[in-house]
Amino acid sequence: MALPKTVVTNSDLEKTVDTSDSWIVSRTGIRERRVLETGLSCSDLAVEASAMALENAGFNPADLDLIIVSTVTPDYPTPSTACLVQAKLKANRAAAFDISAGCTGFIYGLAAAESFISSGLYRSALVIGAEVLSRVTDWQDRSTCVLFGDGAGAVLLEKKTSSDNRGIVDFILGSDGQGAEELCIPGGGSKNPASEESISKKLHSIKMNGNEIFKFAVRVVEDTMDELLERHTLKPDQLDHLFLHQANERIIKHIQKRVGLPQEKIPLNLSRYGNTSSASIPIALHEEVAAGRLNKNDLIALVGFGSGLTWGGALIRW
Repeated sequence: MALPKTVVTNSDLEKTVDTSDSWIVSRTGIRERRVLETGLSCSDLAVEASAMALENAGFNPADLDLIIVSTVTPDYPTPSTACLVQAKLKANRAAAFDISAGCTGFIYGLAAAESFISSGLYRSALVIGAEVLSRVTDWQDRSTCVLFGDGAGAVLLEKKTSSDNRGIVDFILGSDGQGAEELCIPGGGSKNPASEESISKKLHSIKMNGNEIFKFAVRVVEDTMDELLERHTLKPDQLDHLFLHQANERIIKHIQKRVGLPQEKIPLNLSRYGNTSSASIPIALHEEVAAGRLNKNDLIALVGFGSGLTWGGALIRW
């Protein structure tokens, strides 16, 4: 994982917008978030997380076959951030591309990488969720500026070398483009290219219908969990860990109550980092591994949701 050094607390935001620490905490669970320093970009965070993942696995970047970066805040519209990561890692033989699936992007990336590996086309893949949401946040919009933070997380996937049942078990991916404008950055694409008007209207910042996204998130997380477990005749208490996208503590608490899992089985780091979009699940994964709470043969589920609208789930035997 990789996190910027700069911490922005709720108290800091109280000085610039009409909000309060108690208001933010009661509605989101967020107390602080990280903001990337000037002069650095998404690829820098992605490379830092990737280098850590490769070192932890004892894997040479020169042997990588594929790099997938999930981000809605790339360094450039083109080339892909994945290509910049490939160059900085000196992963000279790797194919590279980006995925844009919002906060679900890491799970979409995992599914894509697993497909490449299971098909036999590649033997290894680096999947990265990296976001610099501070650069697309309207810091005068109190409804959104309190939510987001910057960060990156990365995992390495390799082709199985044994016949045990460890590894990725199943995926569920979904989308509903009818809700595309409920969470979007309207400016900067071919519909609203950069102009004096687009800048004055702040179209290059995140726009979100919070109430609709909340209702959508609760529904798709519940449905995804139910389907994942039903497919494999599992009950919630058979999961060792449930990694939910860190968007809002009320959503996470609702799902915890719904599935009946104790808090220790559902990692929660939202208060420290805010919503880091596609980086949130891999950051939580890394923290659980580093703390020794994620063990060999643990059965874990990952569930995310985000712009698109998109959602996804993964079942993994660690």
